[in-house]
Amino acid sequence: MATPVLLSWSGGKDAAWCLHTLRQRDDVEVVGLLTTITDGYERIAMQGIHVDVLHAQAAAAGLPVIEARMPQRADNATYEGTFADALRRARAHWPQLRHVAFGDLFLADIRRYREALCARLDWTPLFPLFDSGTAQLARDMIAGGLRADVCCVDTQQLDAGFSGRPFDIALLQALPDAIDPCGENGEFHTCVSAGPMFSAPLPLVRGETVLRDGRFQYTDFLLA
Repeated sequence: MATPVLLSWSGGKDAAWCLHTLRQRDDVEVVGLLTTITDGYERIAMQGIHVDVLHAQAAAAGLPVIEARMPQRADNATYEGTFADALRRARAHWPQLRHVAFGDLFLADIRRYREALCARLDWTPLFPLFDSGTAQLARDMIAGGLRADVCCVDTQQLDAGFSGRPFDIALLQALPDAIDPCGENGEFHTCVSAGPMFSAPLPLVRGETVLRDGRFQYTDFLLA
């Protein structure tokens, strides 16, 4: 039987492509998504994607969501406690669940942190996309039918004007050479609206663009 897997879901392209990749395998079965939500904002942490869009993504993927809710300005200890609680709730629902997958691409320190955290919590992490060449991976995503938009830009690394742009070949060609094509260093984040991991495209419309914390340029994408 296929091994059940929980997928860490950000609402962005890497998590979505990780789901697509896992579904190409016959040894694993993704049974649910785990998403960190910031209370009060009602948005996915970092990406800033509204929970309504998250739930629409999950419905299009045909998967339930385990929400890990954190207070605003939470420290790392709070994050780890929230993450651990979400994993406990997931295992209570799926008693055989022991594996959680992440869409990390090449940051070894992040991988080591996740491995250590999962080991303490008696979980096994999976990294299906790790060590993928991000230049080719970005093009494979686009060619494979994934559709996403840039919903957050770290303006200390990338021009704010990239916020709100479609994640497409034109964007890849416009990125400065120092910027990773998949934004793996945190240069930008995306909101996925369509792809082979969804049963149908999401009807998203662009909302307002705002600067937060004097650094992060967010563009909202809302259900039409």
